[in-house]
Amino acid sequence: MSAEILPTHTPALFQQAVERAVALLQRGEVVALPTETVYGLAANAWDPDAVARIYAIKGRPAHNPVIVHIADAAQAAQCTPHWPPLADRLSAAFWPGPLTLVLPRSPLVPDIVTAGGPTVGLRWPQHPFMQAVIRACGFPLAAPSANPANALSPSSADHVARSLGDRLPLIIDGGDCNVGIESTVVDVTGDLPRILRPGILSSEAIAHAAGIAIPRTTPDPGTAAPLRSPGQLSRHYAPVAPLVIRRWIDDADLARQLADDRCTPAETWIVSYRRIPDSGRFPNVVLIPDDPEAYARALYGELHRCDQAGARRIVVEAVPDKPAWDGVADRLRRASRVDEAVR
Repeated sequence: MSAEILPTHTPALFQQAVERAVALLQRGEVVALPTETVYGLAANAWDPDAVARIYAIKGRPAHNPVIVHIADAAQAAQCTPHWPPLADRLSAAFWPGPLTLVLPRSPLVPDIVTAGGPTVGLRWPQHPFMQAVIRACGFPLAAPSANPANALSPSSADHVARSLGDRLPLIIDGGDCNVGIESTVVDVTGDLPRILRPGILSSEAIAHAAGIAIPRTTPDPGTAAPLRSPGQLSRHYAPVAPLVIRRWIDDADLARQLADDRCTPAETWIVSYRRIPDSGRFPNVVLIPDDPEAYARALYGELHRCDQAGARRIVVEAVPDKPAWDGVADRLRRASRVDEAVR
């Protein structure tokens, strides 16, 4: 099987793509759809067999839950029996958008969606195509990122086609994702919000909308089941080439670090945003904007390009230790080898 890829750049093509995606989803198929964060592998959230196909296509561990995407408040009410004031404040501030709320699950939500846990992650995506498909289907969509488990997430239809194009009937090309990393996940089942996965929405923004001071980070719960949200595994979002995070003072310092790693400049791709190496000495330098939102938007695309260029190692300049950068720092940390420390 080779996936059909449908464009959406005119109103007529957009509508044709919606109708094709909806027809497949209603039959229990899995399709790749664009969202503002990353591309998602979508199926009917009410259909356990359809959701099981997501797990099979991705090779996703059964203990890793998937997020349910909705398009209105009525669908949210179907998914959870309890909607606390905290969820009201955060959804009013950030929905539709790159925020997932973890809430008590309703009996309608199949066990496979939540990995057997008592909670469900809900998100109202901002992307117009994803919204149109959910509304036309009339049911919410379970949709983790459209990539093999633990691999680099896709921020374009081409990324999906390269990794899963032979396992899907349909990929919708909605252009490059304008957020570029996965949603911020916030657990609102308690009195205080807990950030389970940082994203482009910072802890400061979450705290301001909630009207409550919250910790900047939350310790990882590890891999014990049941996980309350995706994005909790220590090794995740990883390119094919080993990725390490480094700080360097100048070109000489960077060269010494590469030598310590037994890696030559010719086989190393360097992703930098502030301390830019000399291209004559380091032939494979990737520049990313010095702004957290622009950096997040570019990150996965540049890492995909490093892999496609045959990088044997990717060295990423460490990002600032500031709340606005927490989502990017989290993705880089999980993409790097777990035994590598930032130097």
